[in-house]
Amino acid sequence: MDEYINLVNSQGKRIGSIEKLQAHITGKLHEAFSIFVFNQQKELLLQKRALHKYHSAGLWTNTCCSHASVGESLQKAVHRRLVQEMGFDCPLKEVATFSYKTTNLSNNLIENEFDHIFIGTIDKVKVTLNPDEVCQSKWIDLDSLKNNIDNNPQNYTSWLKIIFSKNLI
Repeated sequence: MDEYINLVNSQGKRIGSIEKLQAHITGKLHEAFSIFVFNQQKELLLQKRALHKYHSAGLWTNTCCSHASVGESLQKAVHRRLVQEMGFDCPLKEVATFSYKTTNLSNNLIENEFDHIFIGTIDKVKVTLNPDEVCQSKWIDLDSLKNNIDNNPQNYTSWLKIIFSKNLI
């Protein structure tokens, strides 16, 4: 993998770097972001993670989620990854941050993230999925999504469930 990401303290301040897989093996607190893109009908664009991802493979999650590279600003990273994963870009605004730690990932990996939540709205968009990252996408209204998460939690990523349980979007 050899992709280096930012270690952070409990306030989200960058304090060093670590190889991405190593961060998930050791459970070190690191910086992440979660992007939620809505259409004019207030539907959220979800992605289903590629089936070969090293954790949370085949689970539904928010529009895009990732990490900034070492030395890269969050603003640059969110736009870079949105284009890389979903094939489009749009204006994004940071609306919240939160920290979470979960050990229930596949392959005995740990998520310990200081997550920055970004929201965007787009009218007409052509979604072009990157098969290395995403195997499917769909638009869904938030009430239906919340109901589906409640009834089928095993189909969703841990961070998406936490974001909804904390009413962060």
